[in-house]
Amino acid sequence: MNATYSIRRATPADAPAVARVHVDSWRTTYRGIVPDAFLDSLSYAESERRWRSGFEQPSPGYAMFVAEGPDGIVGFATGGRLRHAVLNYDGELYAIYIAAAHHRSGLGRRLVHRVAEHLTASGFHSMIIWALADNHPARRFYEALGGQLVSEADTDIGGKRLREVAYGWSDLAAWLHRAPQAGGSRG
Repeated sequence: MNATYSIRRATPADAPAVARVHVDSWRTTYRGIVPDAFLDSLSYAESERRWRSGFEQPSPGYAMFVAEGPDGIVGFATGGRLRHAVLNYDGELYAIYIAAAHHRSGLGRRLVHRVAEHLTASGFHSMIIWALADNHPARRFYEALGGQLVSEADTDIGGKRLREVAYGWSDLAAWLHRAPQAGGSRG
């Protein structure tokens, strides 16, 4: 794909586009992992409401970045203070989703990099992200970025018990210093 993308801090006006990417990504990424009935019940309106709420009542250190291409927002990532204690980690990449047509474009790496930059600027020293254990493409992506498997837990989604795994980066400043960034971090 030859599109030019920019990464920028999200605003409340981005909530509808973020909701579309979020719902569509869940439906394509988690089909066969999460119950179909749950995926089919997801709505753009409810997702938009949740994302707007995040802007209105952000958690400490929270930030969202969006990836824009010629056709608008095609991906996003959020991060902030760690929600649940995991070893000695203090920051968390809460979510990263990219529209399927824009996978393998370098956007994922750029979005993770921007969240990591934000976390270090906010005084955080480390970062984790949780992923469903059966989401093998995401796990390979985090491993390729240098994430280390640091924890596991069970979760329930749509009435199905699923295993989650946490990948961690114990020294964000060092990772940012050595992490190559696909296509730069414009925006």
